[in-house]
Amino acid sequence: MDLKKQDKEKESNSLEADLDYSLARKLPISFAKKYKIVPLRMNNGFVEVAAVQDLFYCRIIDDLRAFFRREIKPLYINNEEFVTLIASVYYEEREAASGILEDIKKDEHTLDIEVEGVKDLLEASDEGPVIAFVNSILSEALEKRASDIHIEPFEKDVRIRYRVDGILYDSLRLPRSLHPQVSSRIKVMAGLNLAEKRLPQDGRIRVKIGGKDIDIRVSVLPTVFGERVVLRLLNREDIDLNLKELGFDKGDLEMFSSLIHKDHGLILTTGPTGAGKTTTLYASLSTINSPEKNILTIEDPIEYQLKGIGQMQVTPNIGLTFSKGLRHILRQDPDVLMVGEIRDRETAEIAIHASLTGHLVFSTLHTNNSVGAIARLIDMGIEPFLVSASLLAVLAQRLVRTLCPHCKEPYQKNLDYIKDDIFVFADSKGQTIYKKRGCERCFQTGYYGRAGLYELLVMTDPIRKMILDRADNATIGKEAQIKGLSTLRKGGLKKVLGGVTTEEEVARVTQEE
Repeated sequence: MDLKKQDKEKESNSLEADLDYSLARKLPISFAKKYKIVPLRMNNGFVEVAAVQDLFYCRIIDDLRAFFRREIKPLYINNEEFVTLIASVYYEEREAASGILEDIKKDEHTLDIEVEGVKDLLEASDEGPVIAFVNSILSEALEKRASDIHIEPFEKDVRIRYRVDGILYDSLRLPRSLHPQVSSRIKVMAGLNLAEKRLPQDGRIRVKIGGKDIDIRVSVLPTVFGERVVLRLLNREDIDLNLKELGFDKGDLEMFSSLIHKDHGLILTTGPTGAGKTTTLYASLSTINSPEKNILTIEDPIEYQLKGIGQMQVTPNIGLTFSKGLRHILRQDPDVLMVGEIRDRETAEIAIHASLTGHLVFSTLHTNNSVGAIARLIDMGIEPFLVSASLLAVLAQRLVRTLCPHCKEPYQKNLDYIKDDIFVFADSKGQTIYKKRGCERCFQTGYYGRAGLYELLVMTDPIRKMILDRADNATIGKEAQIKGLSTLRKGGLKKVLGGVTTEEEVARVTQEE
């Protein structure tokens, strides 16, 4: 066994002995990993390429021959040798994005390169630094817990920002001349059309960063100063699909948990983009998922893949809309349906009729509060009697940043300040709450992570009658509060008193008129 191991080590060392790094790095890592190939060196007019699979049975041999303008000589290796080679070529020592940027700035030739297509990008002599820079941005964003990366070109420079806990923060400024290389590198990774710079494009990247499996949604938008790129980072390992961990009050959690186990009816979640509606629905589906139930979803886009649940992606450019997909899903004998969003009357009608014919249906709407969902459905053209008969509950929600547990500071809330404040405290002697400070662990923001604020409107007989009578939102809201509805603002107050977040943060996300 030892002799065999020594032989393998000798073979691996021979592959790396005369490895031409500049030649190897002309090939993007996404391309190399996809086809399990690594260019090694020029030898007697041939480009020697290490390959796990037989290149002569792949069309990629022609692409490599055209790209290098040389005949290709494959050297066959196993998976273990490929992993060693790819690490040697692409993952040597990584620097921070800002450090790599400084190195790139020193090279005047790098700044003059204008990328116009696939060939220009792959043949650029500075491909290594650009790859390192893009990879460093991704790694740095993950380290800072960013959900989005914004790459925004302007007249004189390019701004890079990270969205952390729902707030955008400046990170770097790039020279304007470097932007085409960075945006083209991202488009190559996402499989987008490099030559198309006039139309918006959407793509997807799946990478591993620090051992974590990351899905990246890529949106490219043409602007007057170049292509604006936004990357949405979806960490498959960090998503928590446990309802108990989302921030529900005990009473609301018990009520909502009982509702999602109903056999039929419509449950809506409402709130602005980025309020965590999809995560709540995913957690709900995961809670009720069992071998006895057939659960299907139609989404745009599919953010996370749920084990044991059938998920369908909306594709409008081929005519697969929410309404059309929902019609076909109903032929799949579902017990539970999730519609990513109710956007029009047709989708609303199908979802409601499905809920009235023995299906439990989950969906989302864009309204400011729970009561507003009723008026929104009626405004779409849904008859009040259908809304009254189908709707089980509406869950309005927001996400608030939570105080960093390592640096938050307690202080006394005094009566002198109550009159100018959004909250009224019951304790006339004052109340101990917390304020943010900032430390290294929270990157001086004072906040670390987010929690949900929830407003659960459950349909009761009086509320159903009000819907039939076309009562306004205010009247329905008053009745709901009498029956125990806790508004978003009240839920926020409980989290302030519990030391979870701050008054300013609750005021920012609720913004009640």
